[in-house]
Amino acid sequence: MVTLREITAETIDHMLKLSVTEPQQKLVATNAVSIAQAHFNKHAWFRAIYADETPVGFVMLYIDEEKAEYDLWRLMIDQRYQRYGYGRKAVEQVIDDVRQLPNATVMRVSYVPIEGNPSPFYTRLGFVETGEWDDDEKIMQLVL
Repeated sequence: MVTLREITAETIDHMLKLSVTEPQQKLVATNAVSIAQAHFNKHAWFRAIYADETPVGFVMLYIDEEKAEYDLWRLMIDQRYQRYGYGRKAVEQVIDDVRQLPNATVMRVSYVPIEGNPSPFYTRLGFVETGEWDDDEKIMQLVL
């Protein structure tokens, strides 16, 4: 069972110990950086990803209901728990939640287009390339 849970004083250490493989470190920020950024961005929504009672990852969204902008900002699954379907289940839950938000018609995600990037993962979830860029990241979107 995959659940998304608030990160608390009791669980923060678990989140900070999770990490991706060395090559993936070029593709996603650490959880420490993500959590710090979230605390200084009023549009950030973030959760720990749990498989049963085991913390396996982290997800963060950018949510601006006034502009109807909904972005999957960060997704990381610890290297020990990749390829078990936890990331897919977490993103599916996020998509279902975003669909309930005001005027949510599109959800976006961006990625660094280097070897090992997550675009095939997002394509399997229904995201498509937009042809747009955000700095050095390609943008994909999912029509909700």
